Order: sequence, then C-alpha cells, then structure tokens
Amino acid sequence: MRGVPLDKARIAMIMVHGRGVSAEDILSLASELPQDDVAFIAPQAAGNVWYSNRFLAPVASNEPHLSSALDTLDALVNRINAQGVPSERIMLLGFSQGACLSLEFVARHPMRYGGVAGLSGALIENGDQPREYTGSLNGTPVFLGCSDADFHIPAQRVLQSEVRLRELGAHVTARLYPNMGHTINADEIAFVSEMIRKL
Repeated sequence: MRGVPLDKARIAMIMVHGRGVSAEDILSLASELPQDDVAFIAPQAAGNVWYSNRFLAPVASNEPHLSSALDTLDALVNRINAQGVPSERIMLLGFSQGACLSLEFVARHPMRYGGVAGLSGALIENGDQPREYTGSLNGTPVFLGCSDADFHIPAQRVLQSEVRLRELGAHVTARLYPNMGHTINADEIAFVSEMIRKL
C-alpha cells in the first residue's frame, strides 16, 4: 500500500501488476499520479503470475488460477468497501496481464466503479469463444491504452473490448499509440491522473 491509510481515503486505487513483476513495481506508478486522499493498494500474485497462459488462450487453460485471481480482486473490493470507501470511489488500474485481469473482473462484476484503466490489456472473455456478460457498469469511466503494434495485445482485441464494455454501460476512451512498445506512456499517465482528479 501507498498513499493515505485506507480508513482515511476518499479514493482507493487497486493497482494490478503484470506477468513476471511485483506489486511493488506497479505501486511505483503511484508517485506519478495525484495522491491527495488516495489509498493505492496492490495485490501480489503467487509467483508473480496471475494465470499461466496468455489471455488469448482458451479460458479453461488458465484455470483454476484465473478464478483465484478474480476472487482476489473481489475480496479486495469488499475489504475496501468495509473500510468505508464505496465502489463508486474505487478505481482499478492494471498493466499487461494485470490490465486483462482488471478488465475481466469489472466485466464479470459490473457496478459503478470510480474508474478503470486497462494499460496494454484487453478482456480475457473470448480466448475460446465470446462470453456473455450481464449487468451494468452504469457509466463507469474506462480507459484503454495500448500500442497499435503490441506483440502481446493485438489492437483488434483492445477495440473489441471497447465495444463489449460500452455494451455493459461503461463510458470508454480507447487510444492506440503508433509503434509504441509494451509499456506505459506519459499520455496514459496524464489521462489516468485526470480520471482521479475528476473523481
């Protein structure tokens, strides 16, 4: 955790790390974001991996790890709620595998969140076949940022996720950056910072 204590926070941001890195790595991004009244919380995946195979693989091939990872985020949201921060003031930010997990979580647990930022990620839902989601994200602001030539995340999957999340009632902004590497850029940080300020 970084920022203000959870019981004194006005906003909580769950930060979900990518494959092969740690909670501390994604938490380091907090220093580049607005921090007033914000609690930054990063869960740690066992072995630094949330699920074994790529997000493009058949969903069943990532079980039981995928379900365990989704349950981890669900338990964390409930813990934050119990500390007095409602879901509409909870933001989720993930990078790479963590972005895929964060987007899949909110699609499977739709409600009004404070915001969602999927950086270099997309929904896991149709590695084998399209998934039917139900419920509403009720106007949740969602940001999708990715390279248009990311080796790990095909641009078409980002755009497909944009459509699916809009269908769930999210207000989605998607930006594909020309020839960017598998990384986070200054424009994405600025957009997420503005999401926090607006919230």
